[in-house]
Amino acid sequence: MMVMDLQVQAAILMEELNEIKLKNNNILKRAFCSIEICRNLLSSFKKEIIENDFDSLEQEIDFFKNIKQVPLIQLIYFSEIHSLEIQFPKADKKAQLKFLKKKISKLNRFFLYNIDFGQYVNSKATHFDKEYYTRDYLASYHITTSKFYFQDPEFCTPRDMLLGKFKAYNLLIFYLNERLYNLKNNCKGENVKTVSSKKIPWPFTNTDWVEFVYALSAAGITKQNDLSIIKLSNTLQNIFDIKLSEKIYKTYQDIKNRKNSRTLFLDLLSTSLISEMNKSEE
Repeated sequence: MMVMDLQVQAAILMEELNEIKLKNNNILKRAFCSIEICRNLLSSFKKEIIENDFDSLEQEIDFFKNIKQVPLIQLIYFSEIHSLEIQFPKADKKAQLKFLKKKISKLNRFFLYNIDFGQYVNSKATHFDKEYYTRDYLASYHITTSKFYFQDPEFCTPRDMLLGKFKAYNLLIFYLNERLYNLKNNCKGENVKTVSSKKIPWPFTNTDWVEFVYALSAAGITKQNDLSIIKLSNTLQNIFDIKLSEKIYKTYQDIKNRKNSRTLFLDLLSTSLISEMNKSEE
């Protein structure tokens, strides 16, 4: 099985989700479209797994622990948001606040109930990966999630669904807290930012941006904050005024294929800084 192809498909999904976000201000419409493409990718993954299976145990663990998690986490996240927004009280601020606080309490109970698993995930431990993320242990390690978003014995392991739920609920906590903040402070709109500030114009190219973001990722910022490249790029775009006209993963491949220096932008930054230092010493 070409696990690399599945990784590429997962990366493309994140780009498509970002495009949906840019095109849809309405959170219900965004959630609906996001759910659809996540389900489609999971269906495609399932078909691939059943037809070809894995070449090794390591591949199986990597798929269920990492690759499948990309669409699964987003599916759970947007399914929860879709459900939440449909049920959200249309009037009475007191009822709305109570509703959000109840949802947050429910998530906190989930994290408390699964505290041991959460510690395993947060500590980056791997000693139970074979039991948690392979299908051979379904009989001895029963699936613990009570809500099945995308469930099949041939396509699930004892803890891959729980992992997806754990990470999706971490994202959902941020969404609920922002919703709560906006409501308490009478902010209008579903996606109002809690902090408004003027963005800094990005005076360089889109390719420079991709090189910059990947450099930060390579230095460890994504691992420390559990971010994907897309999430890091989107977060930084809240600071810098830039709209990417190309897909970030494709641009990265083009950068890797450069014949001379593959870090032209970083080289420019380094040269500019050294030049400034030299001037200050004159």
